[in-house]
Parts: sequence; C-alpha cells; structure tokens
Amino acid sequence: MPALIPTDHYATITWLGVVPDRAAGLKAVPREVLALGFDGPEGEDHGGLTRPSCSRVLSQYPRDTVIRNTRQLCVMSAEELTAIAAAMGVDALDPSYMSATVVIEGIADFTHVPPSSRLQAASGATIVVDMENRPCMLPAREIEADMPGVGKAIKGAAKGRRGVTAWVEREGVFTLGERLRLHIPD
Repeated sequence: MPALIPTDHYATITWLGVVPDRAAGLKAVPREVLALGFDGPEGEDHGGLTRPSCSRVLSQYPRDTVIRNTRQLCVMSAEELTAIAAAMGVDALDPSYMSATVVIEGIADFTHVPPSSRLQAASGATIVVDMENRPCMLPAREIEADMPGVGKAIKGAAKGRRGVTAWVEREGVFTLGERLRLHIPD
C-alpha cells in the first residue's frame, strides 16, 4: 500500500530563483527554468548533498556538523507572500528578498503542509517538504537595503507564513507556469 497519497491539490509555479552566493548576499536571482539535481537546484548556493548544521538542528548536532542537506530549496506560496507584505505595511514583497527558490500559487496555508509531502511536476520531477522554514532576520538586510525602515518587520510578519524547506527526490526541471501536484503522507 502506498505511503504517499496524490491529492486533488495543484499549485502553479509563479516564481523561480536561486541564491548564487550566500556570502555576497541572500537575495535570490530570478530564473525562468530551474534544473533540479539530487544535489539541489543548479546554481543554488544552498544546494549540495550535505551541509553544515545550523540553528534549526542545534538540539541534535553541534553547529557546523556535516549532515544531509534537506534545505536545498525554499518553497513559498504567493498567497502567504501577499499576507507577509500586508502585515509589513507594503504593497508587495519580492520573493527574491526571502531567498525563495520556488513560489507557488493555489495551495492554501502552504507553510503547514505535512512534512514528507511531495510536489511533483507532470514530468516526474519531485521535491520533498522537509519542514516549516522558520522566520529569521537574514531577509531583513535585503529588504532594508531597498526599503529602509521596513526590514525589521519581516520576522513577525512571516511567522507561520515563511514556506518550507525542501530537497530534490527526483531530478528534472521546474518551469514558470508549470503545475505541481501535492502528494501527502497517508
């Protein structure tokens, strides 16, 4: 019996991007196509099969312990980006400020889909949801650079709306405008 159930919930990809160099800045660069390998999206500095542990897993590992990379992508919903912008008092919030890799539209309360859910393209390219991407102050620097006085509001505004971290389960390509189907654990 399958452990994952295809749902009737679909989302459309409305934005794609990569963070090419985290040391230079966390602002993502938009893309029309995203090539997904087992080590993550091509050109994404958060990619790799492994990564150093961070604040998300300090209860399990000392900082900088080499672990499996389940944070290859940051997936957000257009609906939640709109809600974050409203909570910050701005008209819109560019996904690049949030280091987003994929922005989708069409799945309500996307940040709270169950861990281990899949988003699958018709081609079979599939990513796996790891966990909620908790709000942090790192995007504040990118926002503040373009909208002085606004960046500090991001952490509170993004609580429960920051999207999810994810990793590539099946290689392939995601394209702007493409539909993804949600599969959830049984």
